[in-house]
Amino acid sequence: MTALPDTTGKKLGLVIDLDTCVGCQACATSCKEWNTQGYSAPMTDRDPRGSDPDGPWLNRIHGYEIEPESGHDSRVVHFPRSCLHCETPACVTVCPTGASYKRAEDGIVLINPDTCIGCKLCSWACPYGAREYDVDHGVMKKCTLCVDRIYNENLEPEDRQPACVKACPTGARHFGDLGDPGSAVSQLVLERGGFDLLPEMGYKPTNKYLPPRTKRNTPQAGIEALPKGDGSAMDRLFKLADRLLSGAGN
Repeated sequence: MTALPDTTGKKLGLVIDLDTCVGCQACATSCKEWNTQGYSAPMTDRDPRGSDPDGPWLNRIHGYEIEPESGHDSRVVHFPRSCLHCETPACVTVCPTGASYKRAEDGIVLINPDTCIGCKLCSWACPYGAREYDVDHGVMKKCTLCVDRIYNENLEPEDRQPACVKACPTGARHFGDLGDPGSAVSQLVLERGGFDLLPEMGYKPTNKYLPPRTKRNTPQAGIEALPKGDGSAMDRLFKLADRLLSGAGN
């Protein structure tokens, strides 16, 4: 098993607002465009306009309809999915070659394509379906938080953020240091009741989701509008994510 490094307090990641995401796919397409020429290049894109397209996508967006209940309107929640850069990522610890690794300086989880053997153990270990196999190159690929953008001093400061964040037309994606309680993203999580995806798995994802609102315009109202079942309102939100992610492994 690959050991995890002793990390600093810095935890770079994303905060995704499920209330303002409209499912436009801009994050997915901008991610594909940047990474085709960036850190993850090249990326397979087989028969993209044909009947059986194939190739890795490092961002994927699911849609889930919330059925109307008393006092609430029906709506569709768009659920973006990518690597969550977990504090204790199973994908790293199962990697037999050390190709999957977590950076000590900022917590970003990456893959070294030179040592990846394409065994897919990481994709089986990841409960979020965040790993993608590139069939042409025989290696695994995933979100890098655009590490080649965020530290690129040749770019203007306002452009040193992930491509998906820059492309989002509704401002649903936010980037920053979630290890700093005073950062803008940490404050946003605190104010809106941001949550971990599938926390019971114990991998402590860095990325957070902000719950959808309803016409009452509060985060809790958005949670209460989700399909009812056993457990708390927040449990129902996790079950929504679980249903979206079921079968998402590669």
